[in-house]
Amino acid sequence: MQDRSPEQLPRLITTSISHYCEKVRWALERLNIPYIEERHAPLFHRLATARNEGRSVPMLVTEAGTFSDSSDILQYIDGMSPVSAKLYPADPKLRQEVEKLEDWFDRQLGPSTGVWFYFYLLDRDKLILRLFCEGVEAIEAELFPVVFPCIREAMERAMEITPESAAESLDRINSIFETVNELLADGRKYLVGDSFSACDLTWACLTGLVLMPTEYGTKLPQLSEIPTEMAQTIEHFRATPAGSFALRLFREERDK
Repeated sequence: MQDRSPEQLPRLITTSISHYCEKVRWALERLNIPYIEERHAPLFHRLATARNEGRSVPMLVTEAGTFSDSSDILQYIDGMSPVSAKLYPADPKLRQEVEKLEDWFDRQLGPSTGVWFYFYLLDRDKLILRLFCEGVEAIEAELFPVVFPCIREAMERAMEITPESAAESLDRINSIFETVNELLADGRKYLVGDSFSACDLTWACLTGLVLMPTEYGTKLPQLSEIPTEMAQTIEHFRATPAGSFALRLFREERDK
């Protein structure tokens, strides 16, 4: 892959702060797979994904086909990686445990952290516009503020963002953190086995919006920029064993 021209490299279609996009971004870099990131603002990404017969991001476009689910992408790129760099264990039992946790985080944690994050920030126009437009083409950055009111309404409807759903999401996040706290109580370094795996990566990325690690693949807000209640909750999560674990993974594993 390293000898390929830019046109032949895998193309990762993303939106900037998506934690599912960060999951794939980190995995590609972890496995030393060269790629081109095509970053878009929300809604504008649909133009790129539609050209590849899809709707959602992350989307990885390769010579072998197009993949549009973060776990499917990790499985695909892991299959082309050397044994020494695998994100999924060779042992079938351990692999099953990794995949079970990864799927749970994908289905329960990721949507909940997204709802909670956007509940607080979607109405902070200046901040959210900066976050959404980081790294996008100039024309998108220019047009996005014009259409953002409509996009905000669409996101609130699609994600069912309300005070009630934000509270329910926070309860679910707390419950998941408690479970991970229990897993870590025996002193283990990683969630499954003795090495970094896909479930560790997924845990770190999908907690990104409630921990705001500085090593995240795109710029997240400073605590001073966000509502006090939100900042206090983030500080609470950072202080838990599960939160400290995720932050350690970002510090020690993100740029390996």
